[in-house]
Amino acid sequence: MVGWRIPYQWCHSPFEKLTDAAGNVTAHGIMNIPALFIILMLSLLLIRGMKESAFVNSLIVITKVAIVVLIIVLGWGFINPENHTPYIPPVQELVDAQGVTHTYGGFWGIVGAAGVVFFAYIGFDAVSTAAQETINPKRDMPIGILGSLAICTVLYILFAHVLTGIATVDDFRNAGREASVAYAITKHMPGYAWLAKLVTVAILAGFSSVILVMLMGQSRVFFSMSRDGLVPKVFSEVHPKYRTPWKSNLLFFVFVGAFAAFLPEDVVGEMTSIGTLFAFVLVCAGVWIMRVRDPKTPRQFKTPLVPLVPILGIAANLLMIFGLGWTNWLRLGVWLAIGLVIYFLYGQHHSKLAKT
Repeated sequence: MVGWRIPYQWCHSPFEKLTDAAGNVTAHGIMNIPALFIILMLSLLLIRGMKESAFVNSLIVITKVAIVVLIIVLGWGFINPENHTPYIPPVQELVDAQGVTHTYGGFWGIVGAAGVVFFAYIGFDAVSTAAQETINPKRDMPIGILGSLAICTVLYILFAHVLTGIATVDDFRNAGREASVAYAITKHMPGYAWLAKLVTVAILAGFSSVILVMLMGQSRVFFSMSRDGLVPKVFSEVHPKYRTPWKSNLLFFVFVGAFAAFLPEDVVGEMTSIGTLFAFVLVCAGVWIMRVRDPKTPRQFKTPLVPLVPILGIAANLLMIFGLGWTNWLRLGVWLAIGLVIYFLYGQHHSKLAKT
């Protein structure tokens, strides 16, 4: 986009390789330096303060939303009705360069894709982790979560409708994950090459905003857990000047940075999605259980139609988890086991709630 490229080996993990048309390996990944750099910058921004982080995040969101709206408006006139016939592509199995078979299309193809890209919805629940830093959480939290969720859902649907109408299914399968949107615009929207370049900006902005919100949310979750005694006190130590959990942010930079630098992006993305989906299952179940056990407890915001809403939430999340495949179930099981070990070896014995 600016006339230079980062060498393949320094923007991919050691588990990734580049092959030519004949299937010969031309380069091996070593380390994803750009991903590590972005996480470092965002971690330092979070240490600096919430106001600064919110300002930068607002700029990022405005940028990516403007580009998405631009694509919807300009691309609507290029929709080819034949690309939406049938609207749901038929089931098709393709084998990639590594010999792995992928199933596309059909109902389960949609479910699997929804599970893979579910990390795009992570920022909505992370808003709740900032409740302690909100002036009026009773009013602001529901408006912020439900309002942004409704707006983004509409934009996602319109964007997907326009893009699948502009290009064929094969365009997205053959262009690769990184270039599919830009490729579709370049090929099927003559004269809008500049818009294809803006797509790259929107993708980087979208990923950056998700990372920023998740790093913020994770540090705040561990901050509360640390105050409750479930994890060490280092996670609740605040900076003397900026009043942020800076040690927690640095620890998460090391942990998250290692994953970003040395694991393939598809593995990291799917692990993030399945972990979040499982967490949502637990949240839905927790709302139901707490409403039954403690119905008279004062609540600033009450989920309507309990237990119907929690049941629907559990069913929808489990459906997407099922569509992610057994390899992701195995990874989830390993991480769940690690979490349980940490809890029983440390959290259970230091929990302030257990002591009272």
